[in-house]
This record gives sequence, C-alpha cells and structure tokens, in this order.
Amino acid sequence: LISYPRDLKEGLKWFRLSAEQGYAKAQFRLGFNYMLGISGVQRDYKEAEKWLRLSAEQGYAYAQYYLGLVYAKGLGVPQDYKEAEKWYRLSAEQGDAYAQYYLGLVYELGKGVPQDYAEAEKWYRLAAEQGNAYAQYNLGLMYYEGLGVAQDYKEALKWFRLSAKQGDADAQYNLGLMYYEGQGVPQDYKEVLKWYRLAADQGHARAQLNLGL
Repeated sequence: LISYPRDLKEGLKWFRLSAEQGYAKAQFRLGFNYMLGISGVQRDYKEAEKWLRLSAEQGYAYAQYYLGLVYAKGLGVPQDYKEAEKWYRLSAEQGDAYAQYYLGLVYELGKGVPQDYAEAEKWYRLAAEQGNAYAQYNLGLMYYEGLGVAQDYKEALKWFRLSAKQGDADAQYNLGLMYYEGQGVPQDYKEVLKWYRLAADQGHARAQLNLGL
C-alpha cells in the first residue's frame, strides 16, 4: 500500500467534486463535515442541511437520519418535529438503528406526532434488537413502567442489562435499583453495589447518592 500524508483540504476538494456530480455518499460526507465542523471546514449548519438534503432525497439512510437531527434540534433551520419525523422514518425503514431509536423517542414524547406508546415500543424494539444501548434502556423503561405494554419486570431487566453492559449509566442505575427492590430478580445487594458503582463512576448523581447510602 502507498502511504500519503494526511491532507484535509485535498480530501475536501475531492468530496466536493464528487458531491457536485450528485454522488449521495459524498454529499452526505460533505454535509456531515459541515454539521460537525471537521475535516477542514468550519461548522456551517446551512451548508450541512443543503448537502444532507441532497443526499437524503436520493434515499441515503445516514443522510436521512442526520437531516432528521438537523430539524429536531433546529440547526440552521427552524425547529420542525414533523420534518424530523419524516426523515427519521425514511431512515428507520431502511434499518438505521439510531433513526429507529429517535423515531421511537418522537412517538414516546409526542413531538410533531400524537403520542403513541405502541409505535414508540415498535421502533425502540427494532433499534434495541440491533444493539442500540439507548433504545434498549428506553424499551426497558417502557416495560418497567408499563407504558403501552403490560408491566413486566423480567422484560425490563433483560433490556436494562443489555444496555448496562454497553455502559449506559441510567440502565446501570435502574438495574441496581431492581436488585435492591427485588423486582423481577431475587434481592441481591452485591449486584446492587456492582451496578450502582458502575453508574456512579460515570457521574450518575442518584447512583452516587444510593451508593453512599
């Protein structure tokens, strides 16, 4: 393999030439760079939206997901949850786990759409089954609280554990709490200590309090 020195300006030049010819992956990469202000460009949300939209309109799932984020957060455009939901859905239907997670969140919170726990559970599950830790935690929370599903501590425990093992502090805390209360599992203070400590070490305030107690 031939090794070349890193040259961000040269890389950007070729991204742009490809993007200007309509290549969706290059358009996405250019939009992503502008969104984050990386790889030799200053952060520019208007440029980001422009290139992400061009890519998203060609069906590129990553661009659709990030364009959804742009509208959900109002980055260089008026905040528009309906527009965000549209792009999340297009990406989610192609199997993007982050888009599935955010689409679930949109329906759980009722942002731009009527609140719909069944729809939220559907998209969280799809993302969770792909290993998305945030979706695993939120799905666990739905079963823990009985939101749109029958309350089921064993199912909650399953999803919290999967998320906690990936390092999600909220899931670690909730897992510790379930062992403390004996919800879906026998009460086990060693497990309580283990999971509270992992969450506390990440700065989780409630876990730190409970660990101190």
